Amino acid sequence: MKKRTLNRLEVSAIGYGCMGLSMGYGSAPAPQEAIQLIRRAFELGCTFFDTAEIYAMGANERLVGEALQPLRNQVAIATKFLLQKDWEGHSRERLMQALRNRLEASLKRLGTDHVELYYQHRVNKDIPVEDIAYCMGEFIQEGKILGWGQSQATVEEIRRAHAITPLTAIQSEYSMMERKFEPDVIPVCEALGIGFVPFSPLANGFLSGQVKPEAEYTGMDARRVITRFDKDNIVANQPLLDLLHQVAADKQATPAQISLAWMLHKKPFIVPIPGSRKMHRMEENFGAAAVVLTDAEYADIERALAQIEIHGNRTDEDIARLRTLQ
Repeated sequence: MKKRTLNRLEVSAIGYGCMGLSMGYGSAPAPQEAIQLIRRAFELGCTFFDTAEIYAMGANERLVGEALQPLRNQVAIATKFLLQKDWEGHSRERLMQALRNRLEASLKRLGTDHVELYYQHRVNKDIPVEDIAYCMGEFIQEGKILGWGQSQATVEEIRRAHAITPLTAIQSEYSMMERKFEPDVIPVCEALGIGFVPFSPLANGFLSGQVKPEAEYTGMDARRVITRFDKDNIVANQPLLDLLHQVAADKQATPAQISLAWMLHKKPFIVPIPGSRKMHRMEENFGAAAVVLTDAEYADIERALAQIEIHGNRTDEDIARLRTLQ
């Protein structure tokens, strides 16, 4: 697979979001099956694997660490920390200790002495981004992390943090169905030399073209609360799926591959991290790296997308609501 650069970190053009191997979309695969999927991703050219401390309360980090242990020197691991409680008024020293404890716990679960990329999972409005950036700079100097990033950050947060310790990447939701970061965040990443890593690049699987209005989701499956999966919205979004199927047929590809190829064509510093729990879907996703759109094909897709209204979305608030459902 071709390589791309997030700031100075070289990774495969498409990474692997590993969350779904432990949580998020109903029953997770058995651990050994999940390990096989991760190792198969590497065989297909993926060298960039994404996890977080909160995914299945650390179990996902342990899974990723075990799967990548034989490959550790050939891959880049990204994980994330989340500070949710009220931190207003606390000292930088206390923040440093809290972050150090979290980082050490993640490294232990991953079975490694460093990670290539360490994200702030969501920007906490009670903590100055400059203080987070300072701590990340200390960890970089110590060799505990090679780079750092933010998730769902604003342009102002990016600029302020980057001025203290240069950011490696911004990881935020981005797909044909969620383009709110195109006007400002992606351009500022380009201007500052920061990578952009889209999570949910296939809109939680919607852009695979396989979603049916009659589908039922149960248990701890995020699609129960992501409004693009409401039956009426599935029907209303059919024009987007029709476009993907048409382009896919012309390119002898799949709708998912066209969705990812469109994203890869947009900017050379964009590295999507689709996740899949099925081998054939994973192989399909990584195959998108070989689907090359011409400038004319890309322009045609952009013109068509501009005429399509998107119905439904995904929000952190909706995801949090999943825990209250029976």
